[in-house]
Amino acid sequence: MAISFDNALGVHAQALEARVKRAEVLANNLANADTPGYKARDVDFQAMMQKAQQSVSGFEMAKTDDGHMDTSTDSASGDLLYRTPHQPSLDGNTVDAQQEQTRFMRNAMDYQASFQFLSSKFSGLTKAIKGE
Repeated sequence: MAISFDNALGVHAQALEARVKRAEVLANNLANADTPGYKARDVDFQAMMQKAQQSVSGFEMAKTDDGHMDTSTDSASGDLLYRTPHQPSLDGNTVDAQQEQTRFMRNAMDYQASFQFLSSKFSGLTKAIKGE
């Protein structure tokens, strides 16, 4: 019997990749906190996970006619979105360093949790293969 990693891991591998992408975007925001005119960006993590869940479950939307909307270009593909600032600065920068640090740390904790979950999944698969 063959083991399918897609079935065994579910959306958790995609979640880890999405968290890495979000960490890059948040780090870029922090690096540009003092850049005049810089607009804070973020990814829509929930939309990315919905798309990953649909691809794993096999219930993806498909464009079967020219009259159908193309769903492959929406924010679920991981496009960067601009964040609405609570208090934009006078120079046009929309990065709030404290909020970005909070988001970055929360994302780092979520990444660690996802990583530990995947690690335990692989550990369980290894034990199953060895017959332990």
